Amino acid sequence: MTPETFKPKHFSWQFDGGVARISLNRPERKNPLTFESYAELRDLFRDLVYAKNIHAVVMGSNGGNFCSGGDVHDIIGPLTSMNMSELLDFTRMTGDLVKAMRKCPQPIIAAVDGISVGAGAIISMASDIRYASPDAKTAFLFNRVGLAGCDMGACAMLPRIIGQGRASELLLFGRSFSAEEGLQWGFFNQITPAAELDAFAMKMAHKIASGPTFANGITKNQLDMEWDMSLDTAIEAEAQAQAICMQTEDFKRAYHAFVAKEKPVFEGD
Repeated sequence: MTPETFKPKHFSWQFDGGVARISLNRPERKNPLTFESYAELRDLFRDLVYAKNIHAVVMGSNGGNFCSGGDVHDIIGPLTSMNMSELLDFTRMTGDLVKAMRKCPQPIIAAVDGISVGAGAIISMASDIRYASPDAKTAFLFNRVGLAGCDMGACAMLPRIIGQGRASELLLFGRSFSAEEGLQWGFFNQITPAAELDAFAMKMAHKIASGPTFANGITKNQLDMEWDMSLDTAIEAEAQAQAICMQTEDFKRAYHAFVAKEKPVFEGD
């Protein structure tokens, strides 16, 4: 994938200085997902594994909203007439989007403004860092449409972010939570005024992109892999991962810059 020439059909895409910015482009409907946009996003994050000149990703908002989840007419309606095999194909495909987000080496920042519900809440949950505007409203509302809260990894990931009790409340009641609640719980890293949210997220993404990007990818990998490891296994995995990073040129650059009392310039190799 060449980021400068990539032309997605179902979302907006910008690339600048090692940072890719993505946003759904149906602001008149608060940016719902369709079968096609789900699949295209999944394929994009899979391809990012091989995009060596993309070092960080921002999932942004558009028109004052992040994502309103699955489109009622384009997804919810058709699902009611599908058979079990077709439904399982769909639920596995949506889960594959989360898998692809977690497996791509680039850290993902979600810049959440306005509505972020259903699959939109899942996308922000699956990101590595989450910033919100004061008016952000997030809800894992599957319960409110007659479905279980165990969707796209929510029962695995959400308790790890905000705790079992809070996750149970949100998934069993389907209620929305405010940006302030999300900040207090650790779901959001910071609240930023809406007018400054996108620029702030891009600034932080560029900061990541200017760092040791190979090592950052290893950090993301270990944060993901160590969920189901014992402490002994995790410590050994980190020993091996760190030994790999110690062979990089960025590690040598950092050492020489320290000796010279200069700021290191990382190149990701």
